[in-house]
Amino acid sequence: MEAIVKKRGNSLGVRIPDLIVRDLSLKDGSFVDIEDKGNEIIVKPKAKNKLSKLLHGINKKNIHGEVETNGPVGKEVW
Repeated sequence: MEAIVKKRGNSLGVRIPDLIVRDLSLKDGSFVDIEDKGNEIIVKPKAKNKLSKLLHGINKKNIHGEVETNGPVGKEVW
């Protein structure tokens, strides 16, 4: 599929055709990874973080203890 590179502010952009947008479930604001592979540009949808995957990454080296606050800052009941 052919597309045109156009100036967008100080950068260049390529419009993603609607068929691809629908197939990949992209939306305005979706994140993508962009790779420069020599003479190719590869654009891939960025995988959404799932809670189970994030929780699996917690271990003894990166977990922190409780965080103390200075008490209520509004109308909280303690």
